[in-house]
Amino acid sequence: MSPFTRSRQLSDPTEGGAEPDDDTAAKDPAGDQTEAEKPEAEPDAGPETEPGPAPDTAPGAEPDAGPDTAPDTAPKAEPDPGAETAPSPAPDTAPEAEPDTAVDAGPDTAPRTASDEPPGAPKPGWFGWRRRYPRVARGISVGTTVLAGALVLFALLVPNQVDKIEFASFVRIPAEGVLLAGLLLALPPKARRITAVVMGAFLGLVTILKFVDMGFYQILARPFDLVLDWILIENGTDFLRETFGRTGQVLAVTGVIVLFVAVLVLTTLSVVRLTRLMVRHRPVAARTTLILGTAWITCMTLGLQIGTVPIATKGNAEFLGNRVEQVRAGLKDARVFEKQAAVDAFAKTPPDQLLTGLRGKDVLFTFIESYGRVAIDDPAMAQQTDAVLKEGTGRLKAAGFESRSGWLQSPVTGAGSWLAHSTFLSGLWIKNQQRYRNLTTSDRMTLTNYFGKTGAWRTVGIVPGVRRAWPEGKYFGLDHIYDSEHLGYHGPYFSWTPVPDQFSMEAFQRLEHGKKDREPIMAEIILASSHNPWSPIARMIDWDDLGDGSVFHRIKKEGTNPTEVWKDPEKVRTEYRRAIEYSIRSLTEWVERYGDEDTVLVFLGDHQPVPTVTAGDTGKDVPITIVAKDKKVLDRVADWNWTDGLKPAANAPRWGMDKFRDRFMTAYGPQG
Repeated sequence: MSPFTRSRQLSDPTEGGAEPDDDTAAKDPAGDQTEAEKPEAEPDAGPETEPGPAPDTAPGAEPDAGPDTAPDTAPKAEPDPGAETAPSPAPDTAPEAEPDTAVDAGPDTAPRTASDEPPGAPKPGWFGWRRRYPRVARGISVGTTVLAGALVLFALLVPNQVDKIEFASFVRIPAEGVLLAGLLLALPPKARRITAVVMGAFLGLVTILKFVDMGFYQILARPFDLVLDWILIENGTDFLRETFGRTGQVLAVTGVIVLFVAVLVLTTLSVVRLTRLMVRHRPVAARTTLILGTAWITCMTLGLQIGTVPIATKGNAEFLGNRVEQVRAGLKDARVFEKQAAVDAFAKTPPDQLLTGLRGKDVLFTFIESYGRVAIDDPAMAQQTDAVLKEGTGRLKAAGFESRSGWLQSPVTGAGSWLAHSTFLSGLWIKNQQRYRNLTTSDRMTLTNYFGKTGAWRTVGIVPGVRRAWPEGKYFGLDHIYDSEHLGYHGPYFSWTPVPDQFSMEAFQRLEHGKKDREPIMAEIILASSHNPWSPIARMIDWDDLGDGSVFHRIKKEGTNPTEVWKDPEKVRTEYRRAIEYSIRSLTEWVERYGDEDTVLVFLGDHQPVPTVTAGDTGKDVPITIVAKDKKVLDRVADWNWTDGLKPAANAPRWGMDKFRDRFMTAYGPQG
């Protein structure tokens, strides 16, 4: 056996795995060589070489190698030194070299790999495409990894409010990401794979919840309630159908579902991909994680910021912590509300002592949809709205009517009118759907119930926004309800609005108020023309020309297109203001035209409009006004210190909407 063959056997990785084989050493760009390959270890390199040194000094020789080995090794030493890489190794080394060549990426494996695959067969990886176009495949692989990292970073850092999304939001260090990376690196393979999938899916769900929050903040100026808000999803789809038609509803809902599924799947795949990358480059990943963790602690300790945005964040932990508290509060809310509903100062008051100061009067409680403080205070709207309110105040005064105005705080903003209506009428803070359901299935008396309890009024509801069965209407104690199908209207819808306000008021006059020899009326009237999306909107016409409403077909064609309007927030704000002006004119002109000594009108907004209109203002104040011709009616509320006229002063009294019922009944009771 030659000394070269022996050297290959000693260095084969299948023996000890400590050193590379000769082929690898020969190709090593660093020039590393085994002891057998060094020049002084090759005594038989040429014909002039002596038989060799003494056995105890011959490098690379067998321990017992002596002169007897010279005849065997000399012939094999004749070729040039490259003979050691000859393709035919010694027979006794072939079996040991097999495992090494199976994984070696060098030239030695090419013949064996080619022999394993039939000629022309597609090669592995994307149906052979990766082998044919390796550079493009490499670029796609790198690009996919970059996108996966960007998606995970986006999911970790994206806020749950649209107005908080800015560049600085995405250059922060998320504590949750650092901790997750450390955990994945520390886990054993099987546990790591399971954790990557679970955490990827969980991150997707958190991201979806953030998207839902964005929508709720844009409409209701608050986050989605995981316990109490599921019913609002159905209401939202109904709104889409009623505003944009069945096709628009289906397209919007389908788009949302596809988006949510895509987010869930892609975040899961992205976390799995990044986990594999970290494991392949474990030392680099471990050092990077350690550096980021140290940077996070430093930035948090020093309070470093980019503008007003902290560099170190634990936003997701706080986000989820708030959600847990929200769920706990939601589960407890039913018990809290039950205790509040049990307290009613007028429950035991005899009917003949209720509302004595209004006997013989027609009392109209009228809600103007989305009529919020922004319509009066916002500089972009104040001038036009102020002109309409001054005009209305003057025309009513000319007709003999006086008015007083103040502020109420609604339980909702942006939407949820029925919650505001029930708060106003019940004297309880109805801030969510669970409370609304509990209220409407209880025996709690509302303002309308108390009017009916006296037996001195016929109670009716004018609710043009109701288009289907409304079982809750019975709870409010109304003798008769006129919905959109029973007002005699044969004109078009104005987006969501089924009946224009002017026609609704005229229908009330025709169906109830204008009848002769009737008993006094208490009416709950809900005007809908100022409902989102405020495009197109009706305009005032001569009351005598209203007819059956067919005239509004022409008026609708003159209006704006909601799709175009909602591309520009300023156009939305303009159309909102015009809608509020139309509702106020419809109401004040009706009083001027049909009101008399026995007319008492209480009108108010139910809530502020959506944040697109309020420009980020989260206030919930709405105006409220009392109009009457009988001076005694307004004298009873003189101590409220409300402002004269239809426009409340900026510093006018401000109450919670749930306080109105008891104050009103006290003012117009025997002691008022």
